[in-house]
Amino acid sequence: MSTKSVPITPELYTYILNHWVREPDVLRRLREETSQLPNSAMQIGPEQGPILAILVQLIGAKKGIELGTFTGYSSTAVALALPDDGRLICCDVNADTTAVARRYWREAGVEHKIELVLGPALDTLNRLLAEGGAGTYAFAFIDADKTNYPAYWEKCIELIRPNGIILIDNVLWHGRLVDPAVRDADTEALRTINQQVFRDERVDVALIPVADGLTIARKR
Repeated sequence: MSTKSVPITPELYTYILNHWVREPDVLRRLREETSQLPNSAMQIGPEQGPILAILVQLIGAKKGIELGTFTGYSSTAVALALPDDGRLICCDVNADTTAVARRYWREAGVEHKIELVLGPALDTLNRLLAEGGAGTYAFAFIDADKTNYPAYWEKCIELIRPNGIILIDNVLWHGRLVDPAVRDADTEALRTINQQVFRDERVDVALIPVADGLTIARKR
């Protein structure tokens, strides 16, 4: 038994994709189209899609929230895993990239499960709370602007039901978190959220060092 993680070389990553990622054709085409965009790195890795989908299925989720939709890879993967009467609220501010998402939602046959809200995500979360949504959502996926991660966390904790889950992407931040010389606002926000979640007694937590790091928190 080893106490060390296996380095993910390009060859090993290709092996993972070829042997362990059952990527539907619609997601493959979406990933390939997104790869041509200048900000394509904002898309989750294809190996993360099945993780999101399995977790949604394991908890029997019907209602979820996504903060940061981009071109729709994660939302499509999640919506495919939701039951036909499931509902996913997607929060984003970019009409151009989410237009790509809308197209692929239609192609995947999941558009009826998704409500896209264009505007500041905190405004949307506050609206959901004002409408009586506290404790009614099964999961949330946080993958938006990093400086608001700490605020998103607190709102999502209110919205998620007991035994629901909150997923947070980019929690390893390409290793920059451990470099004390890096003090930009995004990095500082990620340092803050990591400590915030780790110390939060309302949840059980685990970190998967996949892609840029994925935190899984189960609300008690």
